[in-house]
Amino acid sequence: MLDLNSYKSNDEIAWCPGCGNFSILQGIKESLLELGLHPHEFVMVSGIGQAAKTPHYLKANVFNGLHGRALPPAQAIKMVNKDLKVIVTSGDGDAYGEGGNHFIHNIRRNVDIVQLVHNNQIYGLTKGQGSPTTSKGHLTSMQFEGTYLDSLNPLSIAISSGATFVARSFSGDKEHLKEMIKRAVNHKGYALVEILQPCVVFNKVNTFKWYKDRVYKLDENYNPKDRSEAFKKAEEFGDEGIPIGILYLQENKPTYHEAHPVLKSGINLLDRNWKPTMAEKLVNEFL
Repeated sequence: MLDLNSYKSNDEIAWCPGCGNFSILQGIKESLLELGLHPHEFVMVSGIGQAAKTPHYLKANVFNGLHGRALPPAQAIKMVNKDLKVIVTSGDGDAYGEGGNHFIHNIRRNVDIVQLVHNNQIYGLTKGQGSPTTSKGHLTSMQFEGTYLDSLNPLSIAISSGATFVARSFSGDKEHLKEMIKRAVNHKGYALVEILQPCVVFNKVNTFKWYKDRVYKLDENYNPKDRSEAFKKAEEFGDEGIPIGILYLQENKPTYHEAHPVLKSGINLLDRNWKPTMAEKLVNEFL
């Protein structure tokens, strides 16, 4: 019988007490349960960082890669076995800094995977230096006089690059987070869910209270298919409010599998019967 214990890992959790990653982990587990996904039916992929430890704390198929390199293996896994649900879960530094190039090109390909980005606006694993999403002027462990660069706006980048599902949630609202994860998993194509996640040790600015006082849910009259309005909402961040919900949704863009000349036939590469001798012809061409 499928229950929360089906996803229970025996690994000791190495996050700080009060870290927003705990509620994200619980939200992921409950989402998987409500979706009826068994551990063998999905793969959790991550790079390096505190958020990237999440797959270790789940009983599931897991690929833990290099810093900023979570998306390439995730895409490869989906290409080889189209029947698996593939979920990438990493932090803002991993996803938008070192992984920024892959982030953009996965959007362009529209590979049918989910990317959950735990955005705490700081590098939590490496002791608190500014990340791509750290606010300008923020004093950090490395920027003693404050960061002097403008922060990156990943949601605006995703919308402008053609992402088909762009959402934001908050680790302090687990029910909302679960709904966003479930909607993302059920979406056909690339789905980005950015999760605002307080770092209780290294980010003393963007605290739980700071987020709680500013986040608000998009109302039922909001149209996520209106791209212009989505840009406006993506630009809202700070004292004027931070909208959470599905900011942008495009449902008619072909996925990578539907566009690729081989994959669109419906073939599952995993099922092909390959033998080493079949590569001899290709190897001999280089001799």
